[in-house]
Amino acid sequence: MRLVNRPTRLAAWATAALLVTAVGCAPQDESPGGGSAAGQGKSCDRGKLATVASGKLTVGTDKPAYAPWFADDDPANGKGFESAVAYAVAKRLGYGKDAVRWRTVPFNNAFAPGEKTFDFDINQISVSASRRQAVAFSSGYYDVRQAVVALKGSKAAKAKSVADLKDAKLGAQVGTTSLDVINDTIRPGKSVAVFQKNDLAKSALRNGQIDALVVDLPTAFYITSAEIKDAEVVGQFRSDGGAAKEQFGLVLDKESRITGCVSAAVDALRKNGTLAALEKKWLTDAVSAPVLK
Repeated sequence: MRLVNRPTRLAAWATAALLVTAVGCAPQDESPGGGSAAGQGKSCDRGKLATVASGKLTVGTDKPAYAPWFADDDPANGKGFESAVAYAVAKRLGYGKDAVRWRTVPFNNAFAPGEKTFDFDINQISVSASRRQAVAFSSGYYDVRQAVVALKGSKAAKAKSVADLKDAKLGAQVGTTSLDVINDTIRPGKSVAVFQKNDLAKSALRNGQIDALVVDLPTAFYITSAEIKDAEVVGQFRSDGGAAKEQFGLVLDKESRITGCVSAAVDALRKNGTLAALEKKWLTDAVSAPVLK
């Protein structure tokens, strides 16, 4: 009886071996956030991604949606740098403007742990190792510089170096790299004022509750040109020579299957000059801002 069953057993072993080989050769997902374009195959087909809503691309951002990143507090109008970038990425992925829907997502919620209700979020969120513990990021779409804004004629406005700001009362929005710059680079002697929204921080600056505000450079130029006319950009912070460049990235669910596809779209937009053109169109030139050393 054993001789009769032997060919059957050999066939079973051979089938099992083939299955193991097939599994071992299956494409693996190697992207940091869970979705390399190379490993996803057909999941990167234009307009057919594994999105939150079939056939639609859901994009998250905060409200208010601040200029110059958005215009008129309306992310869907395609105006402002980040709105334009979102639609450029969507187009690259195969989604026209009518297939993009926007969802309000508070800044801190975008990179908090948990399942996401968006396909990607765009809201001046810097890529960082700590945030990567909870979410995935696309390639960077904007190289960030932080800056200081103060009222004209104030002591803080006369600062020429980081050391000149150590005695100032400084403020920044909670959860931002602007706040990190205050704590890690300036290290002021006074307690830092932390605000839930930049609008509150700007009001505090107007009312003299803080001496200076730290924000990203384009926002700093917009504040001083359009919102607080008696304020000025004191200076910007230089990137550390050996440190990785700070960049804004699109935020995705940690387990998103489209991270690689989105990164590939961002990379293509950088390579073909689209990102540079949008930056030139919507963001203020920063050459005139002195560097605080």
